[in-house]
Amino acid sequence: MASVVDICNSALNLLGASTISALTDDSKNARLCNQRYEPIRNRIFRSHAWNCLTKRVQLAQDSAAPVIEYSYQYTLPSDCLRVLKIHTGSTDSIESSIDYVVEGRKLKTNEGTVYLVYIGLDTDPNNYDTYLQEAISAGLAADIAYAVTNNATLANNYLTTADERLREARFIDATENALGTIESNEFTDARL
Repeated sequence: MASVVDICNSALNLLGASTISALTDDSKNARLCNQRYEPIRNRIFRSHAWNCLTKRVQLAQDSAAPVIEYSYQYTLPSDCLRVLKIHTGSTDSIESSIDYVVEGRKLKTNEGTVYLVYIGLDTDPNNYDTYLQEAISAGLAADIAYAVTNNATLANNYLTTADERLREARFIDATENALGTIESNEFTDARL
């Protein structure tokens, strides 16, 4: 069972620093983890279409319409960190893609029915893939490295390590999905 404190302690272990028992501990390391964990986690969540964070919903139309340009407006779910796809629910890929814009927490479009695929905020580390947990830990270690160690060279090394862990986690996550078929078009037909 993973916890936020476990992920933070993993970051602190990477740095050779003292671990914590809670984010509310009265220590420099706990204060740093408490301050930086959520922003680092959310940045990593937004950086990729993580399978373990992907959600699908039908949006409810707002009663107020946009002032100009679009006919309908929808409020994004409160846990929406990143919009991945908007569609009408049609299985036809041409008909399901629609014109839309996201402004603040509102999605505006001319479609009366809208489905949303998005990255949702999940605060329970037990729901994260192991690679995602490690990427968050490495990202946190890189972020707090200089504050903890006061060593710029070490901090730069952890930035490289964090990038490598994040790349690996994205690759593993992306390869778990079925590969889409390549549709015939002028470009692919020219290659034959």
